[in-house]
Amino acid sequence: MSLTLKFGYDDLVRKAKAEVENLPPVLAMDTMEENEGEAVIIDVRDVRELQRDGCIPGSYHVPRGLLESWADPASDYFKPVFGEGKKLFICCASGRRSALAGQTLQQMGFDKVYNMDGGFAVWKLLEGPVSTFDEAKHIDLFDPEDQLVEL
Repeated sequence: MSLTLKFGYDDLVRKAKAEVENLPPVLAMDTMEENEGEAVIIDVRDVRELQRDGCIPGSYHVPRGLLESWADPASDYFKPVFGEGKKLFICCASGRRSALAGQTLQQMGFDKVYNMDGGFAVWKLLEGPVSTFDEAKHIDLFDPEDQLVEL
């Protein structure tokens, strides 16, 4: 039995990319430098990707599956980085999951959201700085008292 979807993953990504401002990592790098302290990178990759590939120094790891609860001030799992009014550059491996995450944040009411189109793969190709997973700080995903820390 074959399943035919009315709206598949590629369709969802295309729609998200049409709704979120997409910046290539090189522009994200420039914007981060120009807006020091006013912008953050939110990395929505899976923890295993961070362990394998490393991460952007100073970025915040927000697993895609926890994004909404961490971004909602009414949630017991809210993380303060989302309440600081900063520009949010959303990053994943290629720019697809980050587009979906950015779309979700915009739907929630965030207005300064940017998708890092090309994602971490392009960041590394451009020789952007990379930290190893072991160098990064981490949080206990199951402890609501544990606050988000920079990677």
